[in-house]
Amino acid sequence: MADQTNPFGDLTKMLEQFKVPGVDMSAIVESRRKDIEAIVEANKTAYESMQAVARKQQEMLARAMQDIQAAATSGISDPAKQSEVARNAYVKAIDDMKDLAEIARKSQADAMASITQRANEHMEEIKKMLQRG
Repeated sequence: MADQTNPFGDLTKMLEQFKVPGVDMSAIVESRRKDIEAIVEANKTAYESMQAVARKQQEMLARAMQDIQAAATSGISDPAKQSEVARNAYVKAIDDMKDLAEIARKSQADAMASITQRANEHMEEIKKMLQRG
């Protein structure tokens, strides 16, 4: 029965059976495990970001509906006041779009940082493996 907590356990055992001179199979498996962990972390960051964007959009919609309802029931007939209400709604919409863009930017930066860090580690691992040979 496979170890459910370590999906690399069986792979490690299998690769260790094949002894190749100068090649550390367990180091290769460990390196791939770290690669997958970096991808999982990047996906987790992206998922959390999607949730944050969805929450923000839900807040925006609820606020817009409240503002529309308040404007409809206020009976504003003065064109200057109507213009001010419309301008305020426009400014708020722009601010909300900036917030959404910042959430997306931060998410992409965080995910990319995780992948970049792992890529750098990967290159160092390859250098060490080549130096041993």
